Amino acid sequence: MSTVEKSIDVNVPITIAYNQWTQFEQFPRFMGGVEKITQINDTLTHWEVSIAGIDREFDAEITEQHPDERIAWRSVDGESHAGVVTFHRVEDAVTRINVQIDWKPKDLLEKVGSVLQVDDIQIGNDLKNFKKLIESQGVEDGAWRGDVDRAPDATGR
Repeated sequence: MSTVEKSIDVNVPITIAYNQWTQFEQFPRFMGGVEKITQINDTLTHWEVSIAGIDREFDAEITEQHPDERIAWRSVDGESHAGVVTFHRVEDAVTRINVQIDWKPKDLLEKVGSVLQVDDIQIGNDLKNFKKLIESQGVEDGAWRGDVDRAPDATGR
Protein backbone atom coordinates (compact mmCIF):
# COMPACT_ATOMS: atom_id res chain seq x y z
CA MET A 1 0.00 0.00 0.00
CA SER A 2 1.28 3.47 -0.87
CA THR A 3 0.43 6.54 1.15
CA VAL A 4 0.57 10.18 0.07
CA GLU A 5 0.22 13.01 2.58
CA LYS A 6 0.27 16.64 1.44
CA SER A 7 -0.86 19.99 2.86
CA ILE A 8 -1.33 23.49 1.54
CA ASP A 9 -2.53 26.79 2.96
CA VAL A 10 -5.08 28.68 0.87
CA ASN A 11 -5.95 32.32 1.38
CA VAL A 12 -9.71 31.96 1.72
CA PRO A 13 -11.95 31.29 4.74
CA ILE A 14 -12.49 27.64 5.66
CA THR A 15 -16.12 27.61 4.47
CA ILE A 16 -15.15 28.75 0.96
CA ALA A 17 -12.34 26.16 0.68
CA TYR A 18 -14.59 23.37 1.97
CA ASN A 19 -17.56 24.36 -0.20
CA GLN A 20 -15.43 24.35 -3.36
CA TRP A 21 -13.98 20.94 -2.47
CA THR A 22 -17.52 19.50 -2.30
CA GLN A 23 -17.98 20.34 -6.01
CA PHE A 24 -16.58 17.00 -7.22
CA GLU A 25 -17.62 17.54 -10.84
CA GLN A 26 -15.27 20.56 -10.86
CA PHE A 27 -12.18 18.47 -9.92
CA PRO A 28 -10.93 18.24 -13.53
CA ARG A 29 -10.27 22.01 -13.30
CA PHE A 30 -7.41 21.39 -10.85
CA MET A 31 -6.65 17.65 -10.75
CA GLY A 32 -4.27 16.28 -13.35
CA GLY A 33 -5.42 13.11 -15.05
CA VAL A 34 -9.04 13.47 -13.96
CA GLU A 35 -11.11 13.61 -17.12
CA LYS A 36 -14.61 13.61 -15.62
CA ILE A 37 -16.43 13.03 -12.35
CA THR A 38 -20.14 12.38 -12.21
CA GLN A 39 -21.95 12.87 -8.91
CA ILE A 40 -24.39 9.95 -8.78
CA ASN A 41 -25.92 10.83 -5.41
CA ASP A 42 -24.88 12.55 -2.17
CA THR A 43 -22.31 9.85 -1.36
CA LEU A 44 -21.37 8.21 -4.67
CA THR A 45 -19.20 9.54 -7.50
CA HIS A 46 -18.09 7.98 -10.79
CA TRP A 47 -14.54 8.86 -11.91
CA GLU A 48 -12.96 8.75 -15.37
CA VAL A 49 -9.19 9.21 -15.26
CA SER A 50 -6.33 9.03 -17.72
CA ILE A 51 -2.86 8.88 -16.21
CA ALA A 52 0.28 8.12 -18.21
CA GLY A 53 -1.86 6.81 -21.06
CA ILE A 54 -3.83 4.45 -18.82
CA ASP A 55 -7.58 5.05 -18.83
CA ARG A 56 -9.63 3.89 -15.87
CA GLU A 57 -13.13 4.28 -14.51
CA PHE A 58 -14.25 3.59 -10.96
CA ASP A 59 -16.77 4.56 -8.33
CA ALA A 60 -15.88 6.18 -5.03
CA GLU A 61 -18.08 6.40 -1.96
CA ILE A 62 -18.03 9.26 0.54
CA THR A 63 -17.66 7.43 3.85
CA GLU A 64 -17.65 10.48 6.11
CA GLN A 65 -18.29 14.15 5.55
CA HIS A 66 -18.63 17.00 8.05
CA PRO A 67 -18.91 20.62 6.86
CA ASP A 68 -15.75 22.68 7.24
CA GLU A 69 -13.93 19.67 8.77
CA ARG A 70 -13.41 16.57 6.60
CA ILE A 71 -14.36 14.45 3.63
CA ALA A 72 -13.33 10.79 3.56
CA TRP A 73 -13.82 8.31 0.71
CA ARG A 74 -12.98 4.84 -0.54
CA SER A 75 -13.20 3.15 -3.90
CA VAL A 76 -16.01 0.65 -4.26
CA ASP A 77 -15.19 -1.12 -7.52
CA GLY A 78 -12.05 -2.09 -9.34
CA GLU A 79 -9.58 0.27 -7.68
CA SER A 80 -8.01 0.01 -4.25
CA HIS A 81 -7.75 3.42 -2.68
CA ALA A 82 -9.13 5.51 0.14
CA GLY A 83 -8.41 8.92 1.55
CA VAL A 84 -9.38 11.88 3.62
CA VAL A 85 -9.13 15.63 3.17
CA THR A 86 -9.33 17.81 6.27
CA PHE A 87 -9.79 21.55 6.60
CA HIS A 88 -8.20 23.61 9.39
CA ARG A 89 -8.71 27.29 10.19
CA VAL A 90 -5.30 28.98 10.39
CA GLU A 91 -6.70 32.52 10.41
CA ASP A 92 -10.07 34.00 9.43
CA ALA A 93 -9.03 34.10 5.77
CA VAL A 94 -6.47 31.26 5.70
CA THR A 95 -7.29 27.55 5.58
CA ARG A 96 -4.91 24.60 5.75
CA ILE A 97 -5.99 21.65 3.60
CA ASN A 98 -4.48 18.26 4.46
CA VAL A 99 -4.84 15.34 2.04
CA GLN A 100 -4.01 11.71 2.78
CA ILE A 101 -4.50 9.04 0.13
CA ASP A 102 -3.80 5.32 0.57
CA TRP A 103 -3.72 3.26 -2.61
CA LYS A 104 -2.47 -0.04 -3.91
CA PRO A 105 -0.52 0.11 -7.18
CA LYS A 106 -1.93 -2.43 -9.65
CA ASP A 107 0.82 -3.01 -12.16
CA LEU A 108 4.55 -2.50 -12.68
CA LEU A 109 4.14 1.04 -14.04
CA GLU A 110 2.13 2.11 -11.00
CA LYS A 111 4.59 0.42 -8.63
CA VAL A 112 7.53 2.22 -10.25
CA GLY A 113 5.61 5.49 -10.15
CA SER A 114 4.94 4.98 -6.45
CA VAL A 115 8.60 4.28 -5.70
CA LEU A 116 9.60 7.41 -7.66
CA GLN A 117 6.92 9.35 -5.73
CA VAL A 118 5.13 10.44 -8.90
CA ASP A 119 1.88 10.28 -6.93
CA ASP A 120 3.30 12.66 -4.28
CA ILE A 121 4.29 15.12 -6.99
CA GLN A 122 0.88 14.89 -8.67
CA ILE A 123 -1.06 15.47 -5.43
CA GLY A 124 1.22 18.41 -4.59
CA ASN A 125 0.56 19.91 -8.03
CA ASP A 126 -3.18 19.30 -7.67
CA LEU A 127 -3.22 21.17 -4.35
CA LYS A 128 -1.27 24.07 -5.88
CA ASN A 129 -3.79 24.17 -8.73
CA PHE A 130 -6.68 24.15 -6.22
CA LYS A 131 -5.03 27.06 -4.38
CA LYS A 132 -4.74 29.05 -7.62
CA LEU A 133 -8.34 28.26 -8.55
CA ILE A 134 -9.97 29.16 -5.24
CA GLU A 135 -7.82 32.21 -4.56
CA SER A 136 -8.38 33.63 -8.04
CA GLN A 137 -12.16 33.09 -7.76
CA GLY A 138 -12.41 34.22 -4.14
CA VAL A 139 -15.75 32.39 -3.91
CA GLU A 140 -16.89 28.82 -4.37
CA ASP A 141 -18.77 27.49 -7.43
CA GLY A 142 -21.32 25.84 -5.15
CA ALA A 143 -21.60 23.93 -1.91
CA TRP A 144 -22.93 20.77 -0.37
CA ARG A 145 -23.24 21.22 3.39
CA GLY A 146 -24.69 17.79 4.17
CA ASP A 147 -23.32 15.60 6.93
CA VAL A 148 -22.35 11.96 6.34
CA ASP A 149 -21.60 9.90 9.43
CA ARG A 150 -18.72 7.47 9.24
CA ALA A 151 -19.68 4.38 7.28
CA PRO A 152 -18.46 1.01 8.55
CA ASP A 153 -15.73 -0.70 6.56
CA ALA A 154 -15.90 -4.27 5.25
CA THR A 155 -15.27 -5.61 8.76
CA GLY A 156 -18.21 -3.65 10.18
CA ARG A 157 -16.00 -1.14 12.05
